[in-house]
Amino acid sequence: ASALQTEDLLDKRSVSLIGEELDIIEKLYHQAMKLEIEFFSAQPLDATLVPLTKDHNPAEDRLMIFSDFDLTCFVVDSSAILAEIAIVTAPKSDQDQPKPQISRMSSTELRNTRGLLSRQYTEEYEQCIKSVMPSEKVEEFNYETLRKALQLSDFEKRANSRVIESSILKGLNVEDIKRAGERLILHDGCLSFFQKVLKNESLNANVHILSYCWCADLIRSAFSSG
Repeated sequence: ASALQTEDLLDKRSVSLIGEELDIIEKLYHQAMKLEIEFFSAQPLDATLVPLTKDHNPAEDRLMIFSDFDLTCFVVDSSAILAEIAIVTAPKSDQDQPKPQISRMSSTELRNTRGLLSRQYTEEYEQCIKSVMPSEKVEEFNYETLRKALQLSDFEKRANSRVIESSILKGLNVEDIKRAGERLILHDGCLSFFQKVLKNESLNANVHILSYCWCADLIRSAFSSG
């Protein structure tokens, strides 16, 4: 809040300034920001927990940027896209499938199966979150309790197994998935942010995109289309 107030005050005070005065203000502002970074960098903090509290030295430091994809980069949940592709490209219930083609469920069967899997996932997800949330107020940090609370792998494995056993994604075409990825709408500024990071020669950084979507080709196509 104090940083926002400082920015607002600086904007108001700078309205009546001329070009040369604005240049001086800009230099002072940059110097103040540098001193602030150096101040926090000198504090007894773990640099791995607060990686942006010190000047970045590309020769010695590597910045690891992790970003969620669903609802962060992409405007909706991308995991539903694969199911939609399967439904759209599936044969109608009254259509005969060619002999060489992989046997697939009809679009009606796929919609019903998807609805069932979605309801099961939502119910188990809510139960999982409820079970890991502490029933009493936490007074102090407890690493072991936090570690156990974040062990969601069993829940995800069960959900993934049901999807595999259902065969709902059976017969999907990679090219259809890539074309769907090219049409995905990313949030404003998302693509340009990562492009600036990767093109910045003074920044030694790796970017990792996290998603529970089953197909990396879908995500790669979404970013490459821009």
